[in-house]
Amino acid sequence: MSLNIGNLMAFKQITSAKNSYIKELVLLKEKSRARKKSGLFLIEGVREIGLAIKGGYTIDTLLFYPELFSEEQLNALTTSQHNTIEISKEVYQKLAHRETTEGVIAVAKANEFSLINLSFKNKNPLILIAEAPEKPGNIGALLRTADAANIDAVIIANPKTDLYNPNIIRSSVGCIFTNQIATGTTSEIIQFLKENNINIYCAALQASKNYHTQDYTKPTALVVGTEATGLSEEWLESSSQNIIIPMQGEIDSMNVSVAAGILIFEAKRQRNFL
Repeated sequence: MSLNIGNLMAFKQITSAKNSYIKELVLLKEKSRARKKSGLFLIEGVREIGLAIKGGYTIDTLLFYPELFSEEQLNALTTSQHNTIEISKEVYQKLAHRETTEGVIAVAKANEFSLINLSFKNKNPLILIAEAPEKPGNIGALLRTADAANIDAVIIANPKTDLYNPNIIRSSVGCIFTNQIATGTTSEIIQFLKENNINIYCAALQASKNYHTQDYTKPTALVVGTEATGLSEEWLESSSQNIIIPMQGEIDSMNVSVAAGILIFEAKRQRNFL
């Protein structure tokens, strides 16, 4: 679905933040509902836009502020056919999410995060599953960790946050575009894992064994929950084995992205990929 903005090709330059198209883009920046309705979202920054293009995303429009980002840089960023608009400082400041950035913003077409689109390159996939994460910073950190380990997929169960939220794109430093991602309900994901014979290891306190004692060399899903409530009973009932990271301090949990990193890299160590 396209934004209701008329003929974009008529715009060569936009200088007013009150422009109707810019108002539409501000809604994309601020409102999940607008992103879902239009099927579009904003990407800010050279690295992030480059990763999106490399990840197969379609760029609809590039907007640039020439005092920070030249036409030559714009041409070097992508060779794809799309609309290009020069914007003023006022417009750029209205659209930019970060205080320090390079002067370029892309309007991109969203991909569907569907389980049926997941495909694995090897017979022993390693998957990270996070149930109901809410904080964009945690989601971004999970995606960065997944990219660093080059795992096969990240699945978000019962998502509470729109994954095209600017804070997730920023905190993931573009890794939302480098990972294979899917979303679904807990029931749908468990069914998908069982149909594909993928072992389920749930990070939980109940009936758990130390994480480093388990074998992750076979098809493996590592499942983490929120720090506040942990995993739902449905996950615990479907778990092949609950696992725990031993704590030596006063608390019994750690940040979800840190815990996921420990589990993922233990699995990678066992697979001799480090």
